[in-house]
Amino acid sequence: MAADPTRAAEPAQSLRFLLLYALAWAGGAVAYVPFLTLFLPVRVAEISGSAAVQWLGYMAFGGAVAASIGGVAFGWLSDLYGKRWGWIRAGVVVNVVLLLVMARIETLWLLMATLLIWQLGLNMMLSPLAALAGDCVPDHQKGLLGGLLAFAPAAGAAAGALATFIGIIPRGGMPLQDQMSIVAVMIVACVGPLLLFGKPRPVPVSTGGSTERTREPRRLDRAIVRMWLARLAVQIAEATLFAYLLYYFQSLDPSFRAVDIARITSAVLILSIPLSLFAGRWADQSGRAIRPLRLSAGIGAASLALMAVSDSIATALSGYILFGVAAAVFLALHSSQTLRVLPSPTRRGRDIGLFNLANTVPSLIMPWLTIAIVPAYGFAPLLWLLALLAGLATFLMMSIEALPKSA
Repeated sequence: MAADPTRAAEPAQSLRFLLLYALAWAGGAVAYVPFLTLFLPVRVAEISGSAAVQWLGYMAFGGAVAASIGGVAFGWLSDLYGKRWGWIRAGVVVNVVLLLVMARIETLWLLMATLLIWQLGLNMMLSPLAALAGDCVPDHQKGLLGGLLAFAPAAGAAAGALATFIGIIPRGGMPLQDQMSIVAVMIVACVGPLLLFGKPRPVPVSTGGSTERTREPRRLDRAIVRMWLARLAVQIAEATLFAYLLYYFQSLDPSFRAVDIARITSAVLILSIPLSLFAGRWADQSGRAIRPLRLSAGIGAASLALMAVSDSIATALSGYILFGVAAAVFLALHSSQTLRVLPSPTRRGRDIGLFNLANTVPSLIMPWLTIAIVPAYGFAPLLWLLALLAGLATFLMMSIEALPKSA
């Protein structure tokens, strides 16, 4: 593999900062994955009883709307008033405090209201944190950054597993509020080191007036739209598949259990980490940032097609493992390479918030997509549709010749 000779002369961000940033980003996943997937459903069931599914649906919808608003608003505020570090600190405090509060709330309406505020606080932390990477990490390290971001999903899953495991050790089990306190400590332990010891090296920041951006603004606008649509397509495919994965596997093998999915998904997330790091480093050294995105999206499409035609659990599992790894690599590298196509450094936080709507919109689309297809036609047509979405992402990545330099 031939390295791009121009890379060696470019200033680089310190590895220490990149590692601390990746740890903080993992802390973001720790902040929401255990709560939304484990603790919130338990808390809603404790309060509402038989109406848990309905209330959880309301909270999921409202939370997605609040997250969308918060991502754009706090990214924009961190642009207007600067001091992204201060917004991140405030977001950590709000997030941790409200997690502990929600463990003690006894009414559904108050829980929902607090959940919406918590989503705003979560994005008060995450949106400026995402923009910080654009401020501090040069283009020739964005592949490595993307590889490091692949640790976040695994960290979120591990945090939930650890908190619940510790929770069952005491006789009679640990109260939910104590388990959420463990998660709160993990959040601070992950994000705190960056806030205390981050100190990034100064790196040259373009004013957005590079020759490439000045001469070909329309091509850059097309790249932004295509990058956004590609992420949206993969996110819809991933969210839909993961939400109904247990039912799909049980349609092939009724003995398949939720714990089996948890184990396989954990293995997929762990496997995606070294592959993301390798692909990211290759992209940095070769100067071909778009190629790993094309390849991972293409593998994802083929894997979903394999699941669509599967009539055995073994073949279906093979397709799922391939898709899970490919999607994780795509989303991790896409998150960092997106920073290259944002139009202006002065609006980076706001633009990242708008870009991240591709992360929240799928949760609004996915239930209706599944309800419209699966009851009448089964899982195969749904999987073919998801394969087409991943194929669309592949086509969109193929239509981008190369990613531009950051503004």
